[in-house]
Amino acid sequence: MRASEDQLRRWMIGGLEGDAADHAALLTALVPLLQAFYRRRVRDAAEDIEDLVQETLIAVHTRRSTYDADRSFGVWLFAIARYKMIDHFRRRRQSCAIEDVEEMLATEGFEDASLSRMDVARLLDTLPPKQADAIRDTRIAGLSIAEAASSAGIGESDVKVSVHRGLKALAARVRGQM
Repeated sequence: MRASEDQLRRWMIGGLEGDAADHAALLTALVPLLQAFYRRRVRDAAEDIEDLVQETLIAVHTRRSTYDADRSFGVWLFAIARYKMIDHFRRRRQSCAIEDVEEMLATEGFEDASLSRMDVARLLDTLPPKQADAIRDTRIAGLSIAEAASSAGIGESDVKVSVHRGLKALAARVRGQM
């Protein structure tokens, strides 16, 4: 389960206040976020992605005193990640298409999308696994009903019912939070 923006922020603040467990939880939770961020942008080498993740985690640790607790943690994190990626491209003397640069500069959309994905993942984790998997497969991964059914080893009607019931339960939860 991925942590929400609020949870990441709480762990960051806890770490700043000297709580080693919060700091460790934060760094652990950042790994999949950073992997996804770099995977979308550094397409050639998996080892480069892991190096970038490690460099970013080190930067988060060493520069944690620069974090302003009144501001978004995600924006701060992804700013560091962007700089690490730019440094990586410079070291490699690698260029990228202008469309990629534009995408890198417009990271607020990525940050918002990443945080939204964390919220969706957290919501899906509240559902029974069969419903959550059916929604992930059909609505997020884009599989057809037949593909999702085949992948899960269940019938197509079972996938349809699971998606319907899962979405209905999620809608009720979201309405209850408002």
